[in-house]
Amino acid sequence: GQLQTRSRAMLSTVCVYCGSSQIIRQVYDDAASCLGQEFARRNISLIYGGGSMGLMGRIAETVQNGGGDVIGVIPFALEKISGQTPGKVIVTSDMHQRKAAMAAKADAFIALPGGFGTLEELFEIVTWRQIGYHSKPIGLLNVDGFFDSLLNFLDDIVKDGFITQAARSILIVESNPAVLIDKLTAATGG
Repeated sequence: GQLQTRSRAMLSTVCVYCGSSQIIRQVYDDAASCLGQEFARRNISLIYGGGSMGLMGRIAETVQNGGGDVIGVIPFALEKISGQTPGKVIVTSDMHQRKAAMAAKADAFIALPGGFGTLEELFEIVTWRQIGYHSKPIGLLNVDGFFDSLLNFLDDIVKDGFITQAARSILIVESNPAVLIDKLTAATGG
């Protein structure tokens, strides 16, 4: 089935994709905290992959401590190893259900630094947008140039004709959490 495609005047729930590694540079942890503070300040609910580890745990903890709503969506197989999830927990049977549930509940998406899981989720949601499954904005929080090499690679793919410039422009890239949220809000018509 298709995801909801109607735009809303504002962002009420944002899905965040990010790493769960606990061996990261402080600048990434700080960025997750800043984004979480912006969510709480603007009354934006967080939907994320659940758990309490790495950037996933940092943003969830920050949103919850700021009085915001947190929804963690976690597959049954990972529930026991992901740590305590702040806020509401939705348990799914597998990763596919997890990603579909997160996408359906979100008004927009943001990727922070992360590994294969983060990149896979990001590229899937961009692909869904490209083929018309949804029209929700997608942002990259480019912390300390983390995504620079990826963005250069995407520019090369455009030059080589594998994706169009219009598809490439689906990604809204910013290094400042507040500015990124402002751009995502503008992209929803808010």
